[in-house]
Amino acid sequence: MIRVGVDANTAEELLIGFPREAEIVRIPRHSSAEFNVDFWIVPFARKDAATTFSRLHGVKVIQSLMAGVDWILPWLPADTMLCDGRGIHDISTSEWVLAAILSSVKRMPHYRDMQQRHEWRGQSSVTDGFLNEGGAQAGLYRVLGDDLAGKTVLIAGYGSIGSAIEARLKPFGVSVLRVARHAKQTPEVFSAAALKTLLPRADVVVAIVPLTQETRGMIGAEEIGLMKHGALLVNAARGPVVETAALLAALQSHRIQAVLDVTDPEPLPADHPLWSAPNCMITPHVGGSTPEFIHRAFRFGAAQVRRYIVGEPLENIVTDAGY
Repeated sequence: MIRVGVDANTAEELLIGFPREAEIVRIPRHSSAEFNVDFWIVPFARKDAATTFSRLHGVKVIQSLMAGVDWILPWLPADTMLCDGRGIHDISTSEWVLAAILSSVKRMPHYRDMQQRHEWRGQSSVTDGFLNEGGAQAGLYRVLGDDLAGKTVLIAGYGSIGSAIEARLKPFGVSVLRVARHAKQTPEVFSAAALKTLLPRADVVVAIVPLTQETRGMIGAEEIGLMKHGALLVNAARGPVVETAALLAALQSHRIQAVLDVTDPEPLPADHPLWSAPNCMITPHVGGSTPEFIHRAFRFGAAQVRRYIVGEPLENIVTDAGY
């Protein structure tokens, strides 16, 4: 038998796929009790995870159900294997990114605000500096939004989620620039070192990298300064990947637009100026949170336990790179 630790509140239906050789050990929250566990499925980014881990004995594998493990690494013992949730978030997070891009391009937040004020006005009556209101359409019709077709989208962090984002963008007729830690040829992926040369070409920049020493502050004042006037920055990674001060300055000067699912600091304090920054939409780190996500997560966890039992290599083992 292998002892598999799960949160005490885990629904029985999520555990159906675990093999009979797995003894499920329910670990209560806010308890001082100690448990013997071989394989721990760690709760979702819980602040008390480190404290809970200190009460567990014999843990050989920690399985995170989240793609990002930056919150685990500071207290992870060197002799404990860590696996991340790469692939589990592909559907929900890529759909959030697509919704974020389309909402911004079509000016949905602006029109939602107008609805709250009971106003019926075309976009041309509001100057945000990003639409060509003096173009050929002037005097003929009002510009209500923009087209996604024909735009260039830079995906910074072309991993599992990045690939899923591209798949969902393809039907919209965009060009995609891909950036990852290392360059590849099929499909063409540029190395992280090429980011600054690619930024001026992008209409939309999507940050979907893990938070590591290399990616912290990856998009700062210099990088934002290289972006097109009016370009859209979508942060679906971690807040510290983007320098908050530089982002805020660019938003307040109407330099770029942004949609953020993550911020630095997080949670964002109620009096933080990012809340009221122009051309900025914020969601509270919910990009991967859907009802189906939890089922995908535990199906993956069960598959990992089966691999462990029969001696097969585990998937998504976190290396010194931090993912």
